[in-house]
Amino acid sequence: MSRRRHSDENDGGQSHKRRRTSEPIEIEDRLESLICRVGEKSTSSLESNLEGLAGVLEADLPNYKSKILRILCAVARLLPEKLTVYTTLVGLLNARNYNFGGEFVEAMIRQLKETLKSNLYNEAVYLVRFLCDLVNCHVIAAPSMVAMFENFVSVIQEEDVPQELYEKKDVEMDRLLNQIDGYLKRRQKTHLPMLQVWTADKPHPQEEYLDCLWAQIQKLKKDRWQERHILRPYIAFDSVLCEALQHNLPPFTPPPHMDDATYPMPRVVFRMFDYTDAPEGPVMPGSHSVERFVIEENLHCIINAAQLLSYPGKNKIPLNYHIVEVIFGELFQLPSPPNIDVMYTTLLIELCKLQPGSLPQLAQATEMLYMRLDSMNTTCIDRLINWFSHHLSNFQFRWSWDDWADCLTQDLEKPKPKFVKEVLEKCMRLSYHQRIVDIVPPTFSALIPANPIYMYKYTEESNGTSLPGYAVAVAVSNAIKNRASNDEILTVLKDVPNPNQEVDDDGGEGFNPLKIEVFLQTLLNLAAKSFSHSFSALAKFHEVLKVLTESDEGKLHILRVVYEMIAVLVDKMIRTQIVDCAAVANWIFSPDMAHDFTRLYVWEILYSTIRKMNKHVQKIQKELEDSKEKLEKLQLKRKDSGDEEDMEKNSDEEDGQLEEQIERLQEKVESAQSEQKNLFLVIFQTGSVDFNTPWYKNCIERLQQIFLMHHVTIQQYMGTLENLLFTAELDHHILAVYQQFCALQQ
Repeated sequence: MSRRRHSDENDGGQSHKRRRTSEPIEIEDRLESLICRVGEKSTSSLESNLEGLAGVLEADLPNYKSKILRILCAVARLLPEKLTVYTTLVGLLNARNYNFGGEFVEAMIRQLKETLKSNLYNEAVYLVRFLCDLVNCHVIAAPSMVAMFENFVSVIQEEDVPQELYEKKDVEMDRLLNQIDGYLKRRQKTHLPMLQVWTADKPHPQEEYLDCLWAQIQKLKKDRWQERHILRPYIAFDSVLCEALQHNLPPFTPPPHMDDATYPMPRVVFRMFDYTDAPEGPVMPGSHSVERFVIEENLHCIINAAQLLSYPGKNKIPLNYHIVEVIFGELFQLPSPPNIDVMYTTLLIELCKLQPGSLPQLAQATEMLYMRLDSMNTTCIDRLINWFSHHLSNFQFRWSWDDWADCLTQDLEKPKPKFVKEVLEKCMRLSYHQRIVDIVPPTFSALIPANPIYMYKYTEESNGTSLPGYAVAVAVSNAIKNRASNDEILTVLKDVPNPNQEVDDDGGEGFNPLKIEVFLQTLLNLAAKSFSHSFSALAKFHEVLKVLTESDEGKLHILRVVYEMIAVLVDKMIRTQIVDCAAVANWIFSPDMAHDFTRLYVWEILYSTIRKMNKHVQKIQKELEDSKEKLEKLQLKRKDSGDEEDMEKNSDEEDGQLEEQIERLQEKVESAQSEQKNLFLVIFQTGSVDFNTPWYKNCIERLQQIFLMHHVTIQQYMGTLENLLFTAELDHHILAVYQQFCALQQ
């Protein structure tokens, strides 16, 4: 708007000139819009839209060829759900302009090399599929595509195979398929249990993704490569495309392995439904049909609720079942979902709102997940708890709780009652205690969380007047209200007796748990109005807290005292360095926390602590790398300049400052890495326990998740872990987790 007003204020000539220079940009934007929107809902047929767009692009090639090439390469990589639409468009352009077709193929190969070098493997897969379908559109010659596959197979990389390739080069394709089959049979899959959502294979097998894909390809071959779900607009243009000259792919060799390469994590195919779950309407394709693969791949690429519901060919499939299964499959993917958890919550809410009362599959899926909780991975149960509680909060917390009454007769440590208890606690966090009491049947009272009221023990009402330290607590309270300084508070606290010290002991102050209790109980009571008040109080009296927690015992005890507000306050105390990460881990694994050890909030604290430790190390490492880079640039600049003598004095001084800074940062990195290693040692220290219990299942799967989430970091310390913890004498159930982790790294 401001640019337009400015041009209006100038004279006509300047305004006219400005419009002329912006015209190419407008045309480029129009071209991008036309290309990106083709294949969307339209009053005209897809075929006529493609033919019209091909004519427009052909006319614009002389002036905008590079822009058109860039857009087409981008949509091939970023819009895989419309793959056949764009391959047909490229086929039509190739039939009209052979040179452009050749330039596009070369640009695609360049882009493929870049994505592989950048470890963008999903995008690389989309590009290879695009190139394969260009064989069907008579843009690429089949023999050169087979040659590319042979190069991939030489480093054991495999992709799906289009129909026309097999028709033209069946002998070569059979040889390739046999090589792949041999590789898949040789593979070790020790890592598989770490990635499975359920420990049981009934009612649906927990297949590794390559095994499932291979079964789908084998069935496709058995069906003579006939597939009936992919949209094939190029068939309508067969007479035109058959006349086009084809291109050979430029020589292509996959980039060699690099030590810093990051490969995609193996996956397990998530299955929740089969044809028996959708008795009415279209039949759901079998788990080993290639149609199931195609549908799921396309839905994975679409994260917009409206686009999901308008999926092409939706009348031929039970679309809602597929959508729900794909969304939960991503949410439960281990070690982490492709997107943040809340994205799936908002997507499912939007789907419910777009078709009110027409998504019973979601309630059906929730019921199925509840019924299978006994064999569900603990980390996936956590995500289910977070999703379900958030979802309920958007629909007045309505649920048929009586249908889950079976959990009331089970041990509270069993997955079902634990799940309901955690869901209700999360719901309370999203509303308030009385609301949860009102919505849940009275029979569920044992699972309803306690009312979160802060209990201050130094009051007359709680008979706190007889407690040791009561008088000092009153004095501290008055001092804080009167805006006392940190030094003044420490002076008041000197009067607190130390229960760890004998009356005649003159051995110094030492660790005084009562002093911590008196000060922190009083401080948090005065600041209990909100978390903001609590944060401000911790910040204001940071110096007092640091003095009180100088020892490791002090750090542990302060965590015991803030138990009531623990999840948020622990996070704050780590940030302000009142306690360190290892202290939090030691506290979580201490006998004090045994009664709550399997609770979700405890592990959320631990996961958050690990993340903070890792971020701290990464931050210092980056500062060190930046300083080294700065020093190197200065030295290169000096070397390139001719006046070295004039600059020598200043340069030496600047170099000296940077070298000192690098030395300090190096020490900080080593110290932080030592702290990081110590944190993992604390977490992974465990003894022999009864493995046939819900407690054990919960803990061992938490251990698996820590390995998976932080595999890159843990790999640095594998030597130490093997020497100190994961030895042959360790309980073999726990050792198996470490062996699965090692197999995953290979």
